Formats: sequence, C-alpha cells, structure tokens
Amino acid sequence: MADSSSVLTFRALFLLSAMATADLRDELSCSICRDIYTDPVSLPCGHNFCRGCIGKTWDWQKSIEEDPSCPECRQRYRRQPELKRNLRLSNIAERFLSTHPEHDGTGIYCTYCIHYPVPAAQSCLQCEASLCDAHVRVHSKSAEHVLTEPTANLGNRKCSDGAPICASCCLAGGHRGHRVELLSEASEKKKEKLRKVLEKLSPEREETERGAQRLQERRRELEEKAAIETERVTALFRGIREELEALEKRLLSDISRQKEELTLTLTELIQQLEIKKDELSREIRHIEELCNMADPFTVLQEQESHGADFCGAEGADNGGREGTEGADNGGRERKADKGNGLSYGERLAQLGLVTLGKGQLRGGHYI
Repeated sequence: MADSSSVLTFRALFLLSAMATADLRDELSCSICRDIYTDPVSLPCGHNFCRGCIGKTWDWQKSIEEDPSCPECRQRYRRQPELKRNLRLSNIAERFLSTHPEHDGTGIYCTYCIHYPVPAAQSCLQCEASLCDAHVRVHSKSAEHVLTEPTANLGNRKCSDGAPICASCCLAGGHRGHRVELLSEASEKKKEKLRKVLEKLSPEREETERGAQRLQERRRELEEKAAIETERVTALFRGIREELEALEKRLLSDISRQKEELTLTLTELIQQLEIKKDELSREIRHIEELCNMADPFTVLQEQESHGADFCGAEGADNGGREGTEGADNGGRERKADKGNGLSYGERLAQLGLVTLGKGQLRGGHYI
C-alpha cells in the first residue's frame, strides 16, 4: 500500500509540474508564431511579440495599405512605433528553453508528455512508446515490457509477425526457432548494403555534375554568340536607318527646290498671260465699239487706219507670217533671255501646259 501511495503521489506531483510548465510555456509563447519568444519586443499597448513576427505582420499590413496595429488588441498606430526589446522576458524565455529544449523534429521525445516535449530516456518495445525519466520510473517492470535505447522506428525491432525481437522471439513458445540476430549486426549489414548503393550513386552523381557543367558551358557560349549577333544586327539596321534618313532628307530637299523653281516659272507665265488677257480685252472692246457704230464712214475710216493690223496680216504669205512670228518670238525670246534662257512658248512646252504651232494667229496676234 505504501508503494502504491508513493506512486500516486509522484504522478500527482508530476502532473502538477507538467501543468505549471504548460502554463509557463503559454505565457512565453508569441501569439503570432505560437512558439517561445525569439528576441521579444514590446508595443506601446503592452503586448509582446517576436521582433521578426511583428515586423512581418506590419510589412503585410503596409502592402495592403493598412495602418500598423497590434495583433493582440487591434490598437492602430498612425506611424509605426519604435520596437523596444523586452530584456527581462528575453532572459526568461532563454532560461526556459535551456531547461525545456524545443522539439526540433530530429530527437526522440516522451510519448506521454503531451503538454510540452521532453526528451525520451528509453523506449518500450511492448508498448511501442518512448518514455522520459519520470515515466520510466512508473512504467511496468514485467519481463514483457522490454526497455531499450530511445528509437523512433520500433517496428524495425520485431519479428515478421510483429513481436519484439528481444522479448518474444528469444523466449519459449510460439516464436521458438525464429531466426534472430543482434541489432548491431543487423545494423552493420544494412550499412554495408547502403555503402554498395553509395558506391553506385557517387559515380552517377559525378557524371551528372559533369553533364551539368558541360551544359552550363554550352549555355555560356550560346549567350556570347547571341550577344555578338545581336550587336551585329543592331549595327546593321542602325546604318540602314542612317542611310534612309539621309536619302529622305536629300529627296525632300530636291522636291522642295524643284517646287520653288516651278512655282517661280509658273508665276511669271501667269503674269504674262494676265497682261496678254488685258491687251486682248482692250482690242475686243474696241472692235465691239466699231461694230456698234451707225455711221458707215466712220467705220470705214477706222478700218483703213487699222488695215495693216487686220487685212494686211490676213493677206500676208507664209514668209511674212514667219517673219512676223520671228519678230514676235524674237521679242519674247529676248525677254525670256533675262530669265531662264527659254522663250515664252518653250517654257510653256517644258512645263507641259501648252504646245504652240508656228503660224497660229488670232485677231492678228500670236499667242
């Protein structure tokens, strides 16, 4: 009865200790990452967080254009407050971690310590559980509960029918005669097989590495060639653009010059035609006045005075007309000599505006 009472007392004390440790762990845990504080800092509202956790939270709030706030009480700040390191809380967290190491995923921990991870001292092959020192002391001491060094793969230490190697297989009963071997020997055999696999994989890895290096060298050469070709094509098209721009300027300059020359020539011809039109208009008005006169004597006198202009011109032979034309053209040509060296008719013909034939007369005047 005394032993039973002491066991119950130990379990009660252990449970209370575990609960107290769990409460302390909760107090030392960051509400963001749910882990023990790492470089804890305090906000103006009094809540504490890991420096990295609160920094990432505020960076996320900034990315969505939201003011920084406390994740615990939701208090908002117009400007990001200065983070002050909580030295006392940091010391408590470090001391707690030194006495209660964190579960890093590589060690073996007690199966029954559910409030926080406790390193295992031994493993029970019968229960398929790992035990800390406290749970080892209260664990069953029967022969079936064989305790070994802590291990994560308890199933590898059993027979093919699932019984623990060092417990049932070596005992009398249904497992008598089963082939058994020491764990160290089995481990060495497996290591030997792994070494053979390693011997095959190592050359393969080296060959793969050499292949990767060859491909990288090929990629580098390809990039260099592409850069050279890119520069060459760029220079080629740059030269073509420069030549096209120069040609464009030259052609536009020629067009502008020809336009100015033709415009000047056409302006002079238009002025000459306007003068000719005024002369013809005066002749027409004079003739119309003669036609409207009622006195025949006056009409006849006017005709006799202009006989050389009308009748004489109509009765002249080709030589006379050519002479008149030559004189007329000669006068025009002399006027044209002051310009471009071409006669009035030739300048019109050159422009493609009109073609003059020799001996064409209207009203006794060449046009």
